[in-house]
Amino acid sequence: MNISALLLPFTALLLGALPTPEQQTVTVRNRLPAARTQETVSVPVRQLSKALQKLGPNGLVVKDAQSGAVLVSQWLDLNADGQPEELLFQTDVPAKGIRRFVLTAGTPPPASPTLTTFARFVPERTDDFAWENDRVAFRTYGPNAQDLYDRKDPNGTLSSGMDCWLKRVSYPIIDKWYGRHVHEKPFAYHTDTGEGYDPYHVGSSRGTGGTGVLDGDKLYVSRNFTGYKVLALGPIRTVFELTYAPWNANGRRVTETKRISLDLGSNLTRYEEHVSADQPLPNLTVGLTLHEQKGQVQADPKAGWARYWEKIDDSYLGTGVVVAPGYLTSYQDHRAAQKDQNQLYLITRPKADRMVFYAGFGWQKSGQFASPEAWDAYLSHFATCLASPLTVSVN
Repeated sequence: MNISALLLPFTALLLGALPTPEQQTVTVRNRLPAARTQETVSVPVRQLSKALQKLGPNGLVVKDAQSGAVLVSQWLDLNADGQPEELLFQTDVPAKGIRRFVLTAGTPPPASPTLTTFARFVPERTDDFAWENDRVAFRTYGPNAQDLYDRKDPNGTLSSGMDCWLKRVSYPIIDKWYGRHVHEKPFAYHTDTGEGYDPYHVGSSRGTGGTGVLDGDKLYVSRNFTGYKVLALGPIRTVFELTYAPWNANGRRVTETKRISLDLGSNLTRYEEHVSADQPLPNLTVGLTLHEQKGQVQADPKAGWARYWEKIDDSYLGTGVVVAPGYLTSYQDHRAAQKDQNQLYLITRPKADRMVFYAGFGWQKSGQFASPEAWDAYLSHFATCLASPLTVSVN
């Protein structure tokens, strides 16, 4: 046996010659004079060294450079080619502040099963698609529900609007509430047993963030989604796509796909609309239902947000839309005699057949927002942060 060969690694260690795990530093800057909490930081994987890229989701950790704490992280491979495009983690950043993080080799901490984001197709309730995080939950409706509606079955639903499920617990409820529907009684989720419930009416309205094309006084809309694809499931971000059959907008044949995502800690879903037509579209309009017109409307079109604050049963609900800067062209408080047609319209102009906006809600009974002023402050701050994203650099 060659004793000198055995001693080489030990000698190299003494001399400090063994390579140390490669590290990179991520610097996150907040240019706003306001603190930002639970912000999602996205690091392009192409900016990581080859050594760190090879570590992958099971071998790379994100550490707070100051405290050394290891953060929960998530890799995104949205085109399913086996090569992730983004590395996500979350942090708080003080006003005009800077935070630094170290990317290095290690064992990532397990994600919490009770503090996460989630989405799935729900065949046991006709064919909903539902999604949620620790603060909010939503659903929309699929082709079987549309078919039942067309056959005048009372279990059918014709709507491409977005429904709000009012939760007041941080853990996931989608599977549990649909389980109640199947095993206790149909539509049991309309009753609050302590976790929240679904009292929100969508009907033919846009609900919270449904879209259409406004031409004159009429809003032309799609029917139910026809297909879905789940692209990522938590813990920090869930992403999926909904596709729609071509639909008519006053003689224009429209094709539409929605890429929908929801981050942990956010009350607003992100919608990335891909819409085109065989003739130029005058706009893409985002709607927010006013139900029976009994609530309060507030809007700041220059900042790109609008909301509705209404009483539902024994509590209050604030719904809202925030439009990404550069898309919004006008705003309209639309009132009509027809049922479900009283809505706020945020009228936008897509760029290269693409448009981004955010929509969601805050329920008073969840303890998150005590007043309409608190909900307004949230939407205003969200719009401000959207206009001034965090600056992320990798060294």
